[in-house]
Amino acid sequence: TSTTTSTTKPRVTTTPLMLRQESSESNCILENCDPSLEDGTIRLTGGRDGTEGNVEIYHQGVWGGVCDDEWDTLEANIACKTLGFSGALAATHGSRYGNTPETIWMDSMYCYGTEDSLQNCRFDGWGIHDCQRTEAAGVQCKPLHQYKETRRIKTTTTSKPKQPLSYVAQNMKIRLKGGRSSNEGRLEIRFGNNDWGVACGDGWGIREAIVACKQLGLYYASSAVNSDFFGGGNMPRVVSGLSCNGNERSLLECDHDDAGDLFCPGEGMHDIAGVVCTERQADLQPDLMQLMTSAYLEDKTIFQLQCAMEENCLASQAYVERHDSYRRLLRFTTAIENVGSADFRPFIPKSAWEWHACHKHYHSMETFSHFEIFDMHGRRMVEGHKASFCLEDNECTGGAQPLYACADYGNQGISAGCTDVYYNNIDCQWI
Repeated sequence: TSTTTSTTKPRVTTTPLMLRQESSESNCILENCDPSLEDGTIRLTGGRDGTEGNVEIYHQGVWGGVCDDEWDTLEANIACKTLGFSGALAATHGSRYGNTPETIWMDSMYCYGTEDSLQNCRFDGWGIHDCQRTEAAGVQCKPLHQYKETRRIKTTTTSKPKQPLSYVAQNMKIRLKGGRSSNEGRLEIRFGNNDWGVACGDGWGIREAIVACKQLGLYYASSAVNSDFFGGGNMPRVVSGLSCNGNERSLLECDHDDAGDLFCPGEGMHDIAGVVCTERQADLQPDLMQLMTSAYLEDKTIFQLQCAMEENCLASQAYVERHDSYRRLLRFTTAIENVGSADFRPFIPKSAWEWHACHKHYHSMETFSHFEIFDMHGRRMVEGHKASFCLEDNECTGGAQPLYACADYGNQGISAGCTDVYYNNIDCQWI
């Protein structure tokens, strides 16, 4: 289960006809505008080679970024195929290859995998977003095969695989510098008796920040920073591509791309790993047993699912089928307990919550839960997500008192020690 704090907005889908009417030449009024580029052209920036980088899209004469909200393999595959590759190896998040341009064109991408370009997917609308420049979406595309005819050896441009940092270093010290308090700052690293240096910001995200704060004895990570906000631009870069699961005890247990005197992908001088640590943090934990024991299959007609369709809770085929056709739903209950030490609250202010008249509730978060089903070989077969219909304290333990209730436009959240329950008979509580 994952949580995303983004405002619900109506998704739009642009058609090829609309794109032709919005040609770059007719909108080419800026100095750096290139009339030879078609509106919707994409490119990769900040990568080590042409197979990887942040995705940027050309619209109305301006190159702009794509936000990583809901960005996954489906969107990455479309981007890579548009660029001439056979598909994507991975989708990247958190400005792995540097910050986005000042203009961010697309947010909350939602593709079905059948589109031939990103602008034919659903998204919030051109230029409509609630993202920072540190939330760039990127891709790692499958490299094209090249052949050396003289030796008949097939070679590829595959980059060096990641390996644990402990393979190249046994003794590592870390510290935070440049922050306003001892709980925040750029991450400085020292291997053995070498000089102190900083970590590249490529791939640096909340999981890596969690491990860094834990290693420093500073409890939880409030946010990950991959910019020069805390300074350090003139310090040597000593490690790049750090990648953690979040449960490691030290950054030495995490994977990395390179260590030593190295090149940082992205904006180089400006992409520096930093953290903000905190002593109190919410921690949401799903009750897996209740999920498994409550699951069942149900068939419903499209006519009975009109409210769910308004909230994008069905697969793409449902939107073109007859009203008397059926959809098969895997329904289940989710009980999400806050086992942390702080309340979980929606990020967006209450005034920005969106009222859904069909279900008669406010959405305080666009995506509260994300579900996936994998086969026995680890391949993802189905996925689904659900907005926060209502975040409230349904059950509390250990002396905790319920603070949040949705009735009468009440405050939404999950108190520490309390559980929010979505029962399997609620709309959109399915895959």
